[in-house]
Amino acid sequence: MSKIRSHRDLIVWQKAMQLAVQIYRLTERFPPSEMYCLTSQITRAAVSVPANIAEGYARSASRDYARFLAIAKGSLMETETFLLLSVELGYLSDDQASQALGLVSEIDKMLTVLRSKIVASS
Repeated sequence: MSKIRSHRDLIVWQKAMQLAVQIYRLTERFPPSEMYCLTSQITRAAVSVPANIAEGYARSASRDYARFLAIAKGSLMETETFLLLSVELGYLSDDQASQALGLVSEIDKMLTVLRSKIVASS
C-alpha cells in the first residue's frame, strides 16, 4: 500500500475529479438557455466535491477534515440531483447519465467510509 502524501493520492479525490470532468462533458449537450442555470449549478456542485476533499485534507484538525468531507458529500448529492433533473428534463438520456450516477454512488460510499475513519480517529 502506498503512502498518502497529498490529497491527489486519495482515490476518492481522483474519482471526484473524474466525475467533475464527466459533468463538464455531459453539460456540453445542454441547451444554451441553461448556461447560467442548470449547467452552472451542476458544474459548480461537481467541482465542489474534489475541492472540498482537497481543502479538508489540507486542514490540520481532524474535525475540520471531517466537516469538509461532509460538505463534499452535500455537493455530491447536489450533483446527483441535478443529473437526475437533467434526465427528467430530457437534456440527458438514462444511458448518458448512468456512468456519472455510478461514480456518484461510488464516491458517496468512499466519503462515508473516509469520514467515519476520520471521526473515529479523533
